[in-house]
Amino acid sequence: MAGDQTPRPSGGPDDVPSGAGQGWTALGYLITGMVFWGFIGWLVDQWLDTGGIATGIGVVLGMAGGIILVVRRLGTPT
Repeated sequence: MAGDQTPRPSGGPDDVPSGAGQGWTALGYLITGMVFWGFIGWLVDQWLDTGGIATGIGVVLGMAGGIILVVRRLGTPT
């Protein structure tokens, strides 16, 4: 019977979201990377008084890191 089946556990390390979940996951990785590393760059700017250069570098590195995470976690499109 349908009620006798045990539900499939979710949330494992290999659990890949499907559909819109993949898009939201990718967007979250990109935005989080940019904000986190941009903030780290801003802190370096405040410390070294570099005039925003480190913030720009941090945002670009965060974007690159977010893209790497998206490809690793969600795989390449087929």
